[in-house]
Amino acid sequence: MKIRKAVFPVAGLGTRFLPATKAMAKEMLPVVDKPIIQYAVEEALNAGIEQIIFVTGRGKNALENHFDHSYELELSLKHKEKNELLKQVEALVPETGTIIYTRQQEALGLGHAIWCARDIVGDEPFAVLLADDMIQAKRPVLSQMIDHFDRLRASVVAVMEVDEDQTDKYGILDAEPIEENLVRIRGMIEKPKPADAPSNLAIIGRYILTPKIFHFLGKKQTGAGGEIQLTDAMEKLLEVQPIFGYKFEGTRFDCGDKAGFQMANIAFAMERPEIREKLLTFIQKICQSQETT
Repeated sequence: MKIRKAVFPVAGLGTRFLPATKAMAKEMLPVVDKPIIQYAVEEALNAGIEQIIFVTGRGKNALENHFDHSYELELSLKHKEKNELLKQVEALVPETGTIIYTRQQEALGLGHAIWCARDIVGDEPFAVLLADDMIQAKRPVLSQMIDHFDRLRASVVAVMEVDEDQTDKYGILDAEPIEENLVRIRGMIEKPKPADAPSNLAIIGRYILTPKIFHFLGKKQTGAGGEIQLTDAMEKLLEVQPIFGYKFEGTRFDCGDKAGFQMANIAFAMERPEIREKLLTFIQKICQSQETT
């Protein structure tokens, strides 16, 4: 069965970016000139996803408006003959029915957010994208993963090696290599201390899951941080279905982290020919001034 639907958990409060996120959804923070969430949605659509499912919370109106028409803005751009900008704004609005919104009314964790989309997803495999994890890649990572799902017909998660002292920030795998860039998962632990981690292979924010996951998420068992963890449900899923980890091709930036967010801005800006040279010159000057102080 084709992967047609993608879930975007976007109900978080973005406390790591306060005060900027006091009145603005963290997913609307811009990387160069596009909000974080737009990069993730574009990745999904480029991978052939037909339906975007946003699991939102209070205060996410700006995110919803971003993917809707702004008639006053469009009319103004048209009158001023700013046709290129008009095309960009109009391109943000997908076909009617492509985007569906549902609400996570309590902050009970990532697993709970995904469970909130169960009736919309239905009985079919689906993708999950965490917008905080921006990935710079020649080919969308979700497209890479779908290739493996089509062959394996089993859940696939994106994985990468992290520093050993960072394991308590991720779901960490116990896995065995089976192919180049592909591992079969034997077990996983959510945010283990370095001494307890089975490896330094971490799950990051791209998943393709079978609908069986909803059975285990529906038990609403809490784990690390007192939340309903997706990792815990996936560990239960392992008892009845295989799950594979894919070492994706690309560079991942943690945009939930202030340093990672700035790195993403620089990396994606350097891809833009109209600002690359100015930015490169500025970075070189900054580096030189730091060396002399």
